Amino acid sequence: MTKLSVNINKIATLRNARGENNPDLLSMALLIESLGAHGITVHPRPDQRHIRKADVFELKKNLHVELNIEGYPSDDFIALIHEIRPDQVTLVPDPPHVLTSNAGFNLRDDFLFVKQAIKNLENSSARISIFIEPKDFIGRDLDIIKDTGTDRIELYTQRFAAHKLDTHILTEYKNFALSAHRLNIGINAGHDLSLDNLGILLGALPFIQEVSIGHALVCDALILGMAETIKRYLKLCSQQDN
Repeated sequence: MTKLSVNINKIATLRNARGENNPDLLSMALLIESLGAHGITVHPRPDQRHIRKADVFELKKNLHVELNIEGYPSDDFIALIHEIRPDQVTLVPDPPHVLTSNAGFNLRDDFLFVKQAIKNLENSSARISIFIEPKDFIGRDLDIIKDTGTDRIELYTQRFAAHKLDTHILTEYKNFALSAHRLNIGINAGHDLSLDNLGILLGALPFIQEVSIGHALVCDALILGMAETIKRYLKLCSQQDN
């Protein structure tokens, strides 16, 4: 079964819009946990426009499911990871000013940067994942990913999500993921995944270990309610077990 980690950044954005504590982020995270989600994902940015540093401490203290912290591997972020000691840290290449993660590490110009960041996280006890766009590695030896020292990669799935019926793109993702899988690199996936495309992705790549979903899931919950939404996503995540 693929694990579902729910990204709660959008819930924090809604809370911050009024400057108060409604919705209560921790209460929502615990609700999502109680509904069967396997993890909670947050991306604390320096401007604290959604997740705040204090939120991360509260989540770590109260959650019983895995906590995944995403972020650009700055010195401040690495220090935070050592302080929080989450279950997983996902490194993304986006600097603080961008709206959302919009690319993967290509490991041509940033290999040494990523490798050093992972080395700096060695004693954090966290499982390490790095954001990767498969098209950046067409025709390349994937040993370069293994050589960073990462435990997993997270497939940046925006391109797939935008063209979910394009079999060429889906095959590209599948071939890349299979090659990484053969190198004993764990596979996660995230970005723009939804009820409309998640089943297609997991049907082709049933060995994906975890998906991180936030924006679409929160939008679905506005219509379906959180309980029904989590139920539907979990059903898709378990489809390969049927």
